[in-house]
Amino acid sequence: MNHRLLRSSNIASIAKAALHPILLGAFPLLLALIHASPQAFGQATPARPNIIVIMADDMGYSDLGCFGSEIQTPHLDALARDGLRLTQFYNTGRCCPTRAALLTGLYQHQAGIGHMVGDDKLPGYRGKLNEQSVTIAQVLKPAGYTNLMTGKWHVGSAQGHWPLDRGFDRYFGTPSGGGVYFKEALTIRTNVFFVEGDRRIDFPEGGYVTDMFSDRAIEYVKDAAAQSKPFFLYLSHIAPHWPLQAKPLDIEKYKGKYDAGYDAIREARHAKQVEMGLLDKQWKLSGPPSGMKPWAQQSAEKKKDLAHRMEIYAAQIDSIDQNIGKLVAALKEAKVFDNTLILFFSDNGCSAEGGPGGFSRGKPGAASGTGLSYDSAGLEWATVCNTPLRRHKTTVHEGGIASPFIAHWPKGITRKGAIDHQPAHVMDIMATCLELSGADYPKTAGGHAIYPVEGSSLVPLLSGKPVERSQPLCWEHEGNQAIREGAWKLVRAHGQPWELYNLAEDRTELNNLAANEATRVADMKAKYEAWMKRVNALPWGEVQRARRR
Repeated sequence: MNHRLLRSSNIASIAKAALHPILLGAFPLLLALIHASPQAFGQATPARPNIIVIMADDMGYSDLGCFGSEIQTPHLDALARDGLRLTQFYNTGRCCPTRAALLTGLYQHQAGIGHMVGDDKLPGYRGKLNEQSVTIAQVLKPAGYTNLMTGKWHVGSAQGHWPLDRGFDRYFGTPSGGGVYFKEALTIRTNVFFVEGDRRIDFPEGGYVTDMFSDRAIEYVKDAAAQSKPFFLYLSHIAPHWPLQAKPLDIEKYKGKYDAGYDAIREARHAKQVEMGLLDKQWKLSGPPSGMKPWAQQSAEKKKDLAHRMEIYAAQIDSIDQNIGKLVAALKEAKVFDNTLILFFSDNGCSAEGGPGGFSRGKPGAASGTGLSYDSAGLEWATVCNTPLRRHKTTVHEGGIASPFIAHWPKGITRKGAIDHQPAHVMDIMATCLELSGADYPKTAGGHAIYPVEGSSLVPLLSGKPVERSQPLCWEHEGNQAIREGAWKLVRAHGQPWELYNLAEDRTELNNLAANEATRVADMKAKYEAWMKRVNALPWGEVQRARRR
């Protein structure tokens, strides 16, 4: 794969000139020009862009206004209106594996994080980024990029495995995970800590995590822009992952918004998605999962509790959007907005943890939404958030692995407001950064052989061209398994039979065709099993047995 933005006419001209006898002695220099960054060709190609990757945590497919939501996200909606939306962008179904795939351009098992951050002493399950992988920051640094990160790391919690050890120049955030928005929450989530660079710091009084991560990102970007060098920023939010904690004024904006109940909100979101052109109208809305009562059957007290949970959840997403507005303003002030590629997506589908009604694990008597409360949105609202898709976080049905996706780059995207339905994957971000930056991907690093990039560059997609992909996309998490080849997806929940869906006709996975397509099922199963061996993925039972040893 060619990871440089070169025009064939430039290369042809150089090659033709090199054949002239007078220039034969200068041929090495001409070769160097071919391998130079895009700026070497002046106006022939655009300057290398700054790249900003913003990832939400546990945010559902329909949680942005531009993906069907009633939540107020005007700044993200504006990026979508002037940029590009993808309707089939995939993650891995869980936070740590998605972060590993994003950062390395590999399947998570290849990078050493086939599950979470526990070390199971198995090659694909070490709980930290391994030595056979490199991060986007490590690859972009030799190409002259300044690499910045704020937020949740969660791909290696022990010191020595933090962002500065993996190519980033500046970092502020939590290496160990999330679950904290206000300082008081640290009395509940005692294993979470915050760092600046490579040293621990105290959580500031009065701070709110979404604001903290964003404010520091803006500071870093302003400093980087002043250096007149391209930069890469990875802004990794905790929000809207549980616990439900938000600023009072943000919660107040949504008071009464969800009194109509989850059934009505889900229907409204689905209708808006169809109207927007995000969904084919022939795709039916997936049915409610087991344990989800109709809203009308809930008691008045339960309705009040559930509606308030969603008010807080909406406020958490609203806060992300407010801060993206601040970041965009800072980019414009620094005069780098036009040549900055901004990518926004979520690490997995919305979480149904806590089941029907959600959980409440905070301090007794603490008001919901405050730092001493510790609530989840629950099964009902997670189903709304993933509208119209089936299932939730940790599964590899569409509700677990599909994310809203926005790309915005004034100088590089001419398809303003376009909606693209090509499948894409979080591990494609590495290949995309390589092509845009002109960076070289190493074969070795630190004396270790590095896995080749698995993802495909999304640069063609930015101009409406097809993305080249030579292999099917595959998923595995806790024994949940899937393979997608073209429009066909073979999927199963752990311990359950395989199901087969034609996603072009049935994105919501309601019409199982496995019984009628035995040959296709057998072929896709064989490809999936070969993939598992190639990427160090193991049957879930083997991982669990290793933990007991």
